[in-house]
Amino acid sequence: MVKLGAHLSIAGGYAKAIERINNIGGNCLQIFSSSPRGWSFARSEVEQIKLFVEAKTKSKIDPVYFHASYLVNLADGGRIGHLSKTSLIAELNLAPKMQIKGSIVHLGSFKDDRSEDKYRILIKNIKEILEKTPNDSFFIIENAGNRKIGQTLEEIKKIIDDVGSERLKICLDTCHLFSNGYRFSNNEELGAFLKKLSTLKIFDRLEIWHVNDSRDPFNSGRDRHENIGEGMIGSEEFKTLLNHPKTKNYPFIIETPGFGGVGPDKKNLDILKSMVSKT
Repeated sequence: MVKLGAHLSIAGGYAKAIERINNIGGNCLQIFSSSPRGWSFARSEVEQIKLFVEAKTKSKIDPVYFHASYLVNLADGGRIGHLSKTSLIAELNLAPKMQIKGSIVHLGSFKDDRSEDKYRILIKNIKEILEKTPNDSFFIIENAGNRKIGQTLEEIKKIIDDVGSERLKICLDTCHLFSNGYRFSNNEELGAFLKKLSTLKIFDRLEIWHVNDSRDPFNSGRDRHENIGEGMIGSEEFKTLLNHPKTKNYPFIIETPGFGGVGPDKKNLDILKSMVSKT
């Protein structure tokens, strides 16, 4: 069975997100661990964890992932870098208690200073987070757009090699790939893309896909998400991804604006479900 889910709100408690994903017909899930509007760190509230795990088990929603705060910048050597580490350490310590696989992370930005010093800060910060968190929680690097760290597969490969931990995994976002010159509107193109991952020796690190359409043209460098079928990517790319033998068994999470403008919704998931081959 295809794994299709969404990033949904935790308003009202973690267990409410399970209720919400059930309501829109998903079977996997992505959530924030705390409010994304500021540096409010994840907390291990026993009752909330218990209610979440019970609801997750009953509904068979699996896998579940955290998405790290968008404020995170692990290439910063000052206050923001410290807060980023503190946030991720709290999140990755909470994840196993909630039967959550780990956290999907935008690494941040070098802010026009791609110096060796900035790069060393990035690697040092990731290593410190891993040292202070459990081995059964994944640190999942998301490919980036818009001049952020991780725009290219080669850069992600270098970071993984320099950190040197099996806990580093990869999340690939279709919108971000499209904005950076990667596309696969048929099996041949996707096959070539997957071969590139294999050549770079990072295919086995792939953990999850974010499935989002793009408001902006191919290779534009801009990475604004759009509803499935309303953007520039085209349905063939999503069909290819959902049905290719080497990708169809991954979890797929939407982060779309929603047809009603209130976030990922049933209509986006239903469109993707309609693309899945019945054979």
